[in-house]
Amino acid sequence: MSDATLREVVEALAPLRRAAGSDDERAAAEWLAERLTRAGARAARVEDVPYRDGYARLYMPLNLLALFGGRLGALAAAALIADDASNYKRVWRRVASRPKPTTNVIAETGRPDAADTLVVLAHHDAAPTGVVFDQRAQRAFARRFPDVVARTYTSLPLWWPVIGAPLLTVAGLKRTGRAATLLTGLIGLDIARNRIVPGANDNLSGVAALVALAERGHDLPVRLLLVSCGAEEVLQGGIYPFVDDHLRALDPQRTWVLNLDTIGSPELFMVEGEGILVMEDYCAPAFRDQVAAAAARAGVPLTRGCRARSSTDAVIPSRAGYPTATLCSWEPATRCLSDYHLMTDVPERVDYTTVAAAVAVAAALAEDLASTSSTRSATAASTAST
Repeated sequence: MSDATLREVVEALAPLRRAAGSDDERAAAEWLAERLTRAGARAARVEDVPYRDGYARLYMPLNLLALFGGRLGALAAAALIADDASNYKRVWRRVASRPKPTTNVIAETGRPDAADTLVVLAHHDAAPTGVVFDQRAQRAFARRFPDVVARTYTSLPLWWPVIGAPLLTVAGLKRTGRAATLLTGLIGLDIARNRIVPGANDNLSGVAALVALAERGHDLPVRLLLVSCGAEEVLQGGIYPFVDDHLRALDPQRTWVLNLDTIGSPELFMVEGEGILVMEDYCAPAFRDQVAAAAARAGVPLTRGCRARSSTDAVIPSRAGYPTATLCSWEPATRCLSDYHLMTDVPERVDYTTVAAAVAVAAALAEDLASTSSTRSATAASTAST
């Protein structure tokens, strides 16, 4: 793998305005499938899959319900937002939106006849920006309270004010609740202006890692599925049909999922769980231990114990029962994901050394999974013979 490969991918796709379901998102998917083929991947293809749009525009009627629907309306609004943002039943999304097309890219590398499969996930769409993503306050807090930040391993709960504002009305604090709901509604309206960021770190860094893995895939002893989903930035889109159409056909005892999301900041860390309201650790903690062991073998420092108060595509395969982990990155002194959802998220600001480190971890993990697979097979054969 060369640094030139990583830069090539990020620099080629960052100029595209890759909003979920857009023509540019499709153009990025088609470019990626062709690039994966040139890198040596097998059966690289673009799949059209359905998704339901969200989240900023989708929640506007719920904000109005919370503002003018009294306590019952406010309670309903809070419950529906919590359900949707947490990837539960998504009742409001099913009622208020229609399916639209997005694009997933799927390719294979490694040993095609291997019994074990490592799925490496990324996403190629880019997020809308808004004032809520401004990092100046977080950076100022880190300068003032560095010891507090150093002890922090869970991201800021950005969704708590959105869900909590209507609950103030339910609690009888009508004026405060309506004021808070109006404020969060205005923040949502700002995001709904749909100014799409270049998305170099989030998440062309992960997409570039897929191409790098394709270039070295023939040396890897397990079957690798390289998957880049569309519409991740609208709170999970293309990952749902990927799980239903492809992942569920694979044995959960012989399939693992490694999600690569925003891996272009200075320090790599592992997300071990996520939850908008209730923290939910990913399936199979032993797999996360194996990821950490692979990182150590590859000589890559990897911070553990981190959890996210936002959602990633990883939560869907985890809930389907597949061992899952996410590699992400931050600036260690501030815990900021560099340029997260900002217009400054451009190729020049990506830390390609960290991206290369994530690729090294994924490759080492593939080798370790093959080794443990041989041990499991030998143990099973010995048990059968006795």
